[in-house]
Amino acid sequence: MSTQPETPQPLEPLDETWQRLLCVVAHPDDLEFGAAAAVARWTGQGKEVAYCMVTSGEAGIDGLHPDEVRPLREQEQVDSARVVGVDTVEFLGLPDGILEYGVPLRRVIAEVVRRHRPDVVLTGNFRETWGGRNLNQADHIAVGRAVVDAVRDAGNRWVFPEQLTGERSVGTLEPWGGVREVWAFGSPQATHAVDTTETFRAGVASLEAHRAYIDGLGWKDFDAAEFLEGGARAAGQRLGTAMAAPFEVFPMGWGE
Repeated sequence: MSTQPETPQPLEPLDETWQRLLCVVAHPDDLEFGAAAAVARWTGQGKEVAYCMVTSGEAGIDGLHPDEVRPLREQEQVDSARVVGVDTVEFLGLPDGILEYGVPLRRVIAEVVRRHRPDVVLTGNFRETWGGRNLNQADHIAVGRAVVDAVRDAGNRWVFPEQLTGERSVGTLEPWGGVREVWAFGSPQATHAVDTTETFRAGVASLEAHRAYIDGLGWKDFDAAEFLEGGARAAGQRLGTAMAAPFEVFPMGWGE
């Protein structure tokens, strides 16, 4: 008895009725492996987008010492962001490769959310795999899990109150509970997507800006356009467009 492969479910269009987006990921280059074309679409619409890298990716090139890699990868990320219209890029400076989910990571991300006060927060896939047998990287899982929790922490004045203004606080921020949703790009459980047909080439150029990192991995014949096209076309078929970027959506309200 033969079994037919399951037909992928259609993807719903993302809600784009927002103005401010904060992207929080583990490493420089993470956003470029699937989300940069979507970012280019949104900046082209006049939306505000900021990037926050939890690490500087300093452990990412085997042949170079982390002290050499850190400024190199930071500059590549800044250059890459500009390709898709993003001028604000922050680096939190946590150690690459050994991030751990927990209160300290939630604390630093909650502070970023409170500063930027976004409508939506975007992070990377934090499921165990990418949909097959290949395991996800530990930093990606730690950061994505922490982002979802830190977004809720940011709205609670009694969580990390030292960041906030008040008689007993040394901070300068206010609680921020205005994040509607967290979006995880590249998730194997994606339910939504956005049309990137017109901005696909910008996404490719954004990934190509990470040339030192790609070369450091030994990917001599790596073709950024070819790599990104497979996923973008597959998502586009499910959305009803030529190209698309898929996301898993986590509502931040109650009872949804």
